[in-house]
Amino acid sequence: MLLATPLRQLARELEAGTLTGEALVAASVEAYESGGNSAYLSWQPQRALEFARAGDKVRAAGGNTGPLMGIPVSVKDMFGVPGFPTFAGCAQPLPEHWQVAGPVIQALQSQLAPVVGKTHCVELAFGGLGTNPHWGTPRNPRDAHVHRVPGGSSSGAGISLVDGTAALALGTDTAGSVRVPAAMTGVAGLKLTAGRWPTSQIVPLSSTLDTPGLLAHRVDDLAFAFSAMDPVIAKHSKRLAAIPDLEDLTFGVPSGFFWENCSPGIAEAVERALRWLEKAGARLVRFDLSGLDEIFEVFLKGGVAAPELAAFIRKELPDIVPDLDPNVVARLRTAEELPAWEYIHRLELIKRLSSIAAMELEGVDALLSPTVTLTPPDVDSLNEPGAYAAANMQALRNTAMGNYLGLCGLTLPVGKDNAGMPVGLQLLKGPWQEERLLLIGQSVERCLGFGPDILGSCS
Repeated sequence: MLLATPLRQLARELEAGTLTGEALVAASVEAYESGGNSAYLSWQPQRALEFARAGDKVRAAGGNTGPLMGIPVSVKDMFGVPGFPTFAGCAQPLPEHWQVAGPVIQALQSQLAPVVGKTHCVELAFGGLGTNPHWGTPRNPRDAHVHRVPGGSSSGAGISLVDGTAALALGTDTAGSVRVPAAMTGVAGLKLTAGRWPTSQIVPLSSTLDTPGLLAHRVDDLAFAFSAMDPVIAKHSKRLAAIPDLEDLTFGVPSGFFWENCSPGIAEAVERALRWLEKAGARLVRFDLSGLDEIFEVFLKGGVAAPELAAFIRKELPDIVPDLDPNVVARLRTAEELPAWEYIHRLELIKRLSSIAAMELEGVDALLSPTVTLTPPDVDSLNEPGAYAAANMQALRNTAMGNYLGLCGLTLPVGKDNAGMPVGLQLLKGPWQEERLLLIGQSVERCLGFGPDILGSCS
């Protein structure tokens, strides 16, 4: 697939004139028409072609609007994108002002990166499996025989990459909504420190935890796109440093929490990856973060996301309540009964334990764990009483710790589980250290290989 080509190579070929943005969008359209359409709620190839042709004209005239110029991008349907309705996974489109571009989309559009479409998501991003009763649950492309969930809440993002309709995907991450679908579909995903990128004109789930994020085929693609879009790097004209050697890295490996209740084959795939890293020279040390049980207990009770979403709906979108997904409604009702003192207590706990986690992580280069401990479930299996709630909590268990402890995080594929589904390795690092995390991730990727090397073709 053309759009699975490394982003740096695509950019070089575009700059050299051996490839055009129009040709890349045409490849996206061909993939869409060949069956790669399950990722999208809104698809507008003509608008993308207009962006691509404009970029090609600028380039032909000797101009360059940025590294992502001409590269097709899919965008989660939580972002405002001009000309696209914003549903945020709901049954009806949100008010028109949610179509206005915020800073993240402006960063794309200023570089003339074509947005080919807006991808499916869980209603209001409130779930980690990828289900949606209004628009259907997109099929995980890694299983051709069973309709498995793709991970959520950015449920169409990973699919858009695997199906060849986008070279880069934008998602959001509040408790794992970038890393879970990336892990479940066998691609790489980056969760930023909350506050690193602005969230203006992204429909909010949690004002405390929300952050935009990126999905791509490989960590090196994430590093390329992050450097192209990050306002801190742009402001200071920074460049990422050299990729470190594994021999110079010390990784913390937890002994308990992150390994609990792994589906068959997940722990084994991650442990094999750890052995390869150690064999290549990395130092692995036992490392357990403080406060995980406390944070997880708060998360199980709805954390701060549930009450913050309830407040947003009551203020901005009260008319949508009768049509909400029953799985969303059940969690919101509990949140509405939360006393103010308990909400404040949760915020204080997050602040205190985040400070401790940041200090503890200074002792290692990154914490390594399975990204998701759950094989993507068959959609039909979630209809059993209690099945959705249990699977949702397990899917988000490991990733949510990164959000609630204020960390930045990365996932990359490292193998398959016993069901033949992708397994992700999660790297967590202290806040505001995305540049270093991406460099470390690239070093890991050079040792282990990237998605297609490890996963092979779809089942």
